[in-house]
Amino acid sequence: MSKIERAEVFVASPGRSFVTLRLTTSDGVTGLGDATLNGRELAVASYLREHVVPLLIGRDPARIEDIWQYLYRGAYWRRGPVTMTAIAAVDTALWDIKGKVAGLPVYQLLGGRSRDGVLVYSHASGADVPELLDDVARFRELGYQAIRAQAAVPGVGGTYGVRKGVVYEPAATALPEEQPWSTESYLDFAPAYLEAVRERFGFDFHLLHDVHHRLTPIEAARFGKRVEDCRLFWMEDPTPAENQEAFRLIRQHTTTPVAVGENLSSIWDVQQLITEQLIDYVRTTVVHAGGITHLRRIFDLAALYQVRTGSHGATDLSPVTMAAAVHVDLAVPNFGIQEYMPHVAETMEVFSSGVRFENGMLHPSEEPGLGVGYDEKAAQRFPYEPRYLPVARRLDGSVHDW
Repeated sequence: MSKIERAEVFVASPGRSFVTLRLTTSDGVTGLGDATLNGRELAVASYLREHVVPLLIGRDPARIEDIWQYLYRGAYWRRGPVTMTAIAAVDTALWDIKGKVAGLPVYQLLGGRSRDGVLVYSHASGADVPELLDDVARFRELGYQAIRAQAAVPGVGGTYGVRKGVVYEPAATALPEEQPWSTESYLDFAPAYLEAVRERFGFDFHLLHDVHHRLTPIEAARFGKRVEDCRLFWMEDPTPAENQEAFRLIRQHTTTPVAVGENLSSIWDVQQLITEQLIDYVRTTVVHAGGITHLRRIFDLAALYQVRTGSHGATDLSPVTMAAAVHVDLAVPNFGIQEYMPHVAETMEVFSSGVRFENGMLHPSEEPGLGVGYDEKAAQRFPYEPRYLPVARRLDGSVHDW
């Protein structure tokens, strides 16, 4: 019987910082998992090396559910982003191995295709409204059927989601950037530029917007009501999700769909949001919510309550997670949309992936497993660089949700 013979943890920064787990069986089959927790990478790498890897050696890689339960229930201090990201890396690598052993792409092991392709959205942004509109036009020309729109709030240097160069990269190698924030200015400005996008481009594509946890529930209700004529596909993270009851107030005041969950890590974190239908899209992802096994459990719960999927997919998640997400997206019946940001060239010098973009959709590799490779030697050219996400401060100096 095949056993897990080796477990290696790699930390590198090819464009972004990534933590990668590679499992190797006694039969020589390898599987890859992503263990990246943006800004806290070494915490997960240490958790894996010191606490998880010793538990894996000698175990049967085919027993995916058993290993998931062992790593989750076997740790008295459960849940949380570090633990769930580490478990996710193991789980995803095991699915990769199982696909290779079976000679099938992972989506076939999940029940096969529920759709022909995976609808994705990408990120248009601008330092002002004309620049945003030009960027939306660029994504339309690239074939995207869904676009997220963000523009810099005049006079507020800490606007979320506006790229400074070719690729949006909020993390910095120095200590966290402390950015100013004005909720009042945002509430006055953001609806106007979303209206400008619809006025120029019409309604024949999906328009999304990320509030990024920055409003109180009543402010979010006001925002959602104001932009109803824009027919947003969703407003993302309108208020911090720690108080899930707060989303009931938003629901009472607006019909703008709500998406939540990229920073939540378990089915228990989203249980109330889903079962009480306080959201329309759940944004949990493979890497931060316990891997393919646990993400599928979340999505199955969501399907019972007509909540659709919309997994996080920014470039702080490695190509391993993106491939795994596409396999899951292809199979689940309640898929909604997938966030997608193409990785930079440096990232793809380390990772190889069969995921392809065509006509606004992603398509997985048909290779057995996930269809992703990792070049250990190439990774050595990109030593780890600590990076921090920004911190937001209101104009009076108090810390605000970034």
